[in-house]
Amino acid sequence: MEIKQLSFAADSPPLSVIVAAELAGIPLATDSSLASGSTPFFVLSNGLKLHGTYVLLRFIGRIAKLPNFYGATAYESSQIDEWLEYAPVLSSGSEFENVCKYIDEYLEKRTFILGHSLSIADVAIWSGLAGVGVRWESLRKSKKYQNLVRWFNSLSSEYDSVLSEVLAKYVSKRGGTGKQTASKQGAVSQSKNVSADASDKGKIANKPTAEVDLPGAEIGEVRLRFAPEPSGYLHIGHSKAALLNQYFAQRYHGSVILRFDDTNPAKESNEFVDNIIKDVETLGINYERITYTSDYFPQMVEMAEKLIKQGKAYVDDTPREQMQKERMDGIESKCRSNSIDENLKLWNEMIEGSERGLQCCLRGKLDMQDPNKSVRDPVYYRCHPLAHHRIGSKYKIYPTYDFACPFVDSIEGITHALRSSEYHDRNAQYYRIQEDMGLRKVEIYEFSRLNMVYTLLSKRKLLWFVQNGKVDGWDDPRFPTVQGIVRRGLKIEALIQFIVEQGASKNLNLMEWDKLWSINKKIIDPVCPRHTAVIEERRVLLTLTDGPEKPFVRIIPRHKKYEGAGEKCTTYTKSIWIDYADAVCISAGEEITLMDWGNAIIKDIEKDQDGTIKQLTGVLHLKGSVKTTKLKLTWLPDTNELVSLSLHEYDYLITKKKLEEGEDFLDVLNPCTKKVTAALGDSNMRNLKRGEVLQLERKGYFRCDVPFVRPSKPIVLFAIPDGRQQSVLK
Repeated sequence: MEIKQLSFAADSPPLSVIVAAELAGIPLATDSSLASGSTPFFVLSNGLKLHGTYVLLRFIGRIAKLPNFYGATAYESSQIDEWLEYAPVLSSGSEFENVCKYIDEYLEKRTFILGHSLSIADVAIWSGLAGVGVRWESLRKSKKYQNLVRWFNSLSSEYDSVLSEVLAKYVSKRGGTGKQTASKQGAVSQSKNVSADASDKGKIANKPTAEVDLPGAEIGEVRLRFAPEPSGYLHIGHSKAALLNQYFAQRYHGSVILRFDDTNPAKESNEFVDNIIKDVETLGINYERITYTSDYFPQMVEMAEKLIKQGKAYVDDTPREQMQKERMDGIESKCRSNSIDENLKLWNEMIEGSERGLQCCLRGKLDMQDPNKSVRDPVYYRCHPLAHHRIGSKYKIYPTYDFACPFVDSIEGITHALRSSEYHDRNAQYYRIQEDMGLRKVEIYEFSRLNMVYTLLSKRKLLWFVQNGKVDGWDDPRFPTVQGIVRRGLKIEALIQFIVEQGASKNLNLMEWDKLWSINKKIIDPVCPRHTAVIEERRVLLTLTDGPEKPFVRIIPRHKKYEGAGEKCTTYTKSIWIDYADAVCISAGEEITLMDWGNAIIKDIEKDQDGTIKQLTGVLHLKGSVKTTKLKLTWLPDTNELVSLSLHEYDYLITKKKLEEGEDFLDVLNPCTKKVTAALGDSNMRNLKRGEVLQLERKGYFRCDVPFVRPSKPIVLFAIPDGRQQSVLK
């Protein structure tokens, strides 16, 4: 059922419904005939009306083409219903702060109210706060509820174009009262806790930029499959396929099967199966069940024999290179006219894996004159006497992808097969094979393959790096695998937002990593703790002659704008370490700022005969203004409490943005892809956990890969790109 219009009284706009309707692209209209405070209503295409703010919100949630807008499951929808009940309480004077406190605690480790994307629960709570006006603005500025403020600011920035328009158009017209004006300003200026370019990228971060429909899809009837081959770990390209399957399944209230396309025993292993399952769960894919193409080997053998007996397939012993040339030239094989009995005899030789069988393959008898070369008698089965990772040596023959995919898709009840557009020329083959098999047709839906600059996504090529020791494994932070980019510090929320923004477009694009890392920065910066490090090589000792004779400790926040990051201990001593790169920028007599302490004046700079700075001497000037100094330096106390750090920076594996057709990746290998720097860190870093993200002040963002174990073993931190650096090692 479609909505013709949302109507409401001119002086009583239902803010949450308007915002949700704008996001969903539903037309809005004020009705001057409605009395002040009248209940808003939808006019449906059949003339019926739906009344009530939360009835309308739920209806928008169900019909909007936004992933998870009303939850992915019935359980999630019920959770959203519970959250909608909190929104009215925000306008209640007595309960307002209690609700703010509850939501603040709930949001401590969350980006959205529910899951990894915007829902009508977020819309309702955001609108409730924006509608409160002056009271919320006062709380927001007081930083009392920092998680709630972070969440509110993030939504206000990401959806600025929609939210600002709604407030300006429907709220400011109500007379410009202090309450309404504050609400408007609160939404338009919420960019303090996100990066400056937040409003320029991903205006509607979780709404696909190219919304389309699955052909012939019916609500509740859609069944999809994500079918990776277990010949490597999942990479960012597979992530797009997996997330698009989930997006359409949720949109049509359908399901997704995780199927392993395990038809090539030479490349596949249980290690890859286990890690693909891990990667799929990391991506948050809700699959109905796990299946394997090898589950259907008996049925596929029967189908192959059936096609042979029907004259729709034949056994061919033509050498592979000759066969390929004949297909290109449209020349029929000499075996194409073999009798059914001859084909069955050779087929049995293949099943036995005999010497004669090894010379043969099974081909479909389609059309050797078709302009589409994929339809020119494709290979259905090959004879490979190799052990399979699941079923051992039971079979000597294995189906090709071209044969297995249309068969299993139909047998498993798949309604739509999502495939990247690189398979476009094989769509006709897919449909013809299903037709010859006498199976139900499965609709193919194409989307563009995700290509990234300076990135190889071929599992064969990635395997070369692993086997030749060019990387440390499939989870190496230089790899585009899910485990690799997560290990480097990418949040899954950022990956999901990046991919969903592209939608199901068929346009081929070469994507920049910078955009993905910029999204990631917006997620980690508002919440990750701050720590201090000094590069160990040539570090310089600064002695403050009037500094504390006895070291003392202060407790300060790990993040000045986010209380949830906790606190840290900072030791103040007479002698402190600074980076050599900072020392060379200082002149004698210059006043500098020591971060988290105050100003100091440098009195003397001691150098050796080569001009290398050996030591600095200065005096504290804590009454000095930090606004007037040019240099604001990080520092560490000269104590034995400091911890050893190993800072790892990474670059692209190849030096060319995109390989041309036929170009060998070995010719463009990057000779320097990893840089390790020894550093010292503040003592609080002993408590870092593996996977924790932090910012080393003035050095960038890092992810802890190896936490503190003992003083002799350094903490290993991986540098996280921030979306601005083209190459960190040049």
